[in-house]
Amino acid sequence: FKADVVYDEIYRQAKESIFIVDNYIGLKTLEKLINIRDGVAVSVFIDNLVKGLRQSTFDDFSKEYPNLKIQLFHSGGIFHDRYIILDYGTDDEKIFLCGTSSKDAGRRITSILEDPDRKKYDSMIKDLLNNKKLVLK
Repeated sequence: FKADVVYDEIYRQAKESIFIVDNYIGLKTLEKLINIRDGVAVSVFIDNLVKGLRQSTFDDFSKEYPNLKIQLFHSGGIFHDRYIILDYGTDDEKIFLCGTSSKDAGRRITSILEDPDRKKYDSMIKDLLNNKKLVLK
């Protein structure tokens, strides 16, 4: 439960946008986003590995929360770590490195660290923003 609270607190800090880089998201990840501020755009970069998110689940979630706009993009198959990027390109930008997927938060001890050295992520984020949209199965 404490891990879920931490993710909720991070997501609620966003004023304009949230980028999530995590190849293993599921419904639990989406549920953590229901309390974000109105108008915050969410982009999830995922290659949907293993038994990932299904189109029917995503559609049901989107119907339940029509004001929450989530776009899914390929992550490119190169990520091991998970990242949360808040308000990219603004003065309020924050980048978090997450040791585990948010869908698994609380199962094992893990760390979520804010990295104040935002510049080193610029090329990674710019590359992500060029990725194609993901079509779920």
